[in-house]
Amino acid sequence: MPTAAQRLARVRALESLVRDIAREEILPRYLKSARSRKADGTLFTEADIESQRRFSAALPELLPGAVLGEEMSAEEQGRLWAGGRSGLWCIDPIDGTTNFANGIPFFAVSIAYLVDHEPRFGVVYNPITDESFYAAKGAGAFLNGTELPLRPAAAHLGDAVAGVDFKRISHHLGDELAVRPPFYSQRNFGSSALEWCFVAAGRLDVYLHGGQMLWDYAAGRLILAEAGGEAAALDGGSLMAGPAVKRGVIAAASPSLFTEWRSWVSAHS
Repeated sequence: MPTAAQRLARVRALESLVRDIAREEILPRYLKSARSRKADGTLFTEADIESQRRFSAALPELLPGAVLGEEMSAEEQGRLWAGGRSGLWCIDPIDGTTNFANGIPFFAVSIAYLVDHEPRFGVVYNPITDESFYAAKGAGAFLNGTELPLRPAAAHLGDAVAGVDFKRISHHLGDELAVRPPFYSQRNFGSSALEWCFVAAGRLDVYLHGGQMLWDYAAGRLILAEAGGEAAALDGGSLMAGPAVKRGVIAAASPSLFTEWRSWVSAHS
């Protein structure tokens, strides 16, 4: 088993690769890349396709394993997941494509390396702000070399700043959150991967999203866990159930705040 120092060295090598590809494939296309729509109606751009192509070629040279990306067919994703227990890369070349396509500087590359379908290494990088969140299992989580969290979580839910995606939760729960919010304030930024990292950093205290895919949280979930936070699927199932399953997620920056937050959401769902 690699030491913590060896694991951190590996994730820093991954971080360096992510920075290089983002600089070469994503930043030159920012504010210039035409948008297109996939069959499910979601956006993609040339930057998504070209950066995924580069990652697919480069990542297996760092650690052995196929590359499962958002920009591939569901059939291919399922095949790679089924055969990827010994090592699998899970990537979203641009998380927050709508922000990217509209010139909103809040999007990220999200890369995770899984063994036995659990994340071992994770990097989430915003090339506009040059903020790189990364973690190695059992070795901590960091933002540009500074250990996370950056600030302590709120002591109680009433003092918390929440990240909530209202459009993907039930109308009843959304009404309860809007009319009688249990927290101090609410934000939504449009990049799931970065929102997970904001909880890990202490910029958000609690988090709720009604529908995420594996690549939305594979890296962010590890970063949050290594920063001392806690997360679960809203329905009680496994977050790592595979690429075909869309999950509601709930998270908090500390275990005690997570217990309070989940109890409130359960009582008002």
